[in-house]
Amino acid sequence: MAMSGGRDDGEPMMEMNTTPLIDVMLVLLIMFIITIPVQTHAVKVDLPQNSNAPKPPIEPDKNKVSIDVTGNVFWNGTPIDEVTLAQYLERTTAMSPEPELHFQPDAQARYEKVDQVLAIIKRANVTKLGFVGNEQYRGDF
Repeated sequence: MAMSGGRDDGEPMMEMNTTPLIDVMLVLLIMFIITIPVQTHAVKVDLPQNSNAPKPPIEPDKNKVSIDVTGNVFWNGTPIDEVTLAQYLERTTAMSPEPELHFQPDAQARYEKVDQVLAIIKRANVTKLGFVGNEQYRGDF
């Protein structure tokens, strides 16, 4: 900080020395910052609660519907009925982007059951459908 020694003509100095004033203000500011209690502000957020009900096994990228020899329908390896299949398909068509649906009936499954499941898939307006396991029919034709 610069200091002035006054003038040579002997007149009193008219400028006020602000250095001590600034020092006192900085000390007071630091004291106020230290003594102010820490403000804790709570925001109420309603978080979802854990439910014990299992979520439907719908995968975001691809799902598999298969039919075994006895005519049981499976969704990603879990046995389901036709109503549950329709509900799962409805949920997948509402997702963005729509996940792929892989359809894999057993070679010995009854055609009637395969046709029923395909009708459910068609009514659900599934746009991404793929048939998996067609190589098992290679020797039949």
